[in-house]
Amino acid sequence: MTRWMRAVAVVALGAVGCTQEQKPAVAKRAELKMVSGSTMEVIPSPGQYPYCMLFTVSEKGIIRQLTMTRENRSIKCDAGKRIYNSSFRVPVEEGKVKAYILFSDQRIQAGSVAQQLYDLRDKPRLTAMDFRLPGSVSVEMLEFTPKPGGEPVTGAVVGTTDIEGAAEGSQTEEAEVEDPGQDLAPPKVTPPPSGGGGGQPTNTETVK
Repeated sequence: MTRWMRAVAVVALGAVGCTQEQKPAVAKRAELKMVSGSTMEVIPSPGQYPYCMLFTVSEKGIIRQLTMTRENRSIKCDAGKRIYNSSFRVPVEEGKVKAYILFSDQRIQAGSVAQQLYDLRDKPRLTAMDFRLPGSVSVEMLEFTPKPGGEPVTGAVVGTTDIEGAAEGSQTEEAEVEDPGQDLAPPKVTPPPSGGGGGQPTNTETVK
């Protein structure tokens, strides 16, 4: 190789290096903030679809739906405001979690999303193309590693890798949050039977 060819090669490599360094970073659709060791908040970025739902998938394969409402559909999510107007506690014993935020241009039923997350649990990273959902959808995945601090309870378990088909038939409960929004149903108290209960305890039932 001549001296002139070496010089051309050096210039070409330098140009490639500059191009790679100047490549703009992909903007995040949401930001995850640690409030305490095991508590997090998720805040949508500007320019996202108006509705969203939030799930976590832990290292142990446990899937939790954090935006649980009575209708079990995606909720209104405003840019710059924390999702569900709440902070979520992640169980420390379940290890690092992947938080999936699904933004959509319409309200979507969450049940099908839970099942699809269960079916795709072994895929390292998911995009909107992996889901079969109506309308326009975009997906952001953020990671959070909980540390000791706070009560390790949040969300509704909708599936685990230990039980085949758990996501489809599992029981769900409303997400436990620090500042519940108006979407949560108030508890309904069932009075004791008439005619004297003889000290029977009052039953309580939470409306889903």
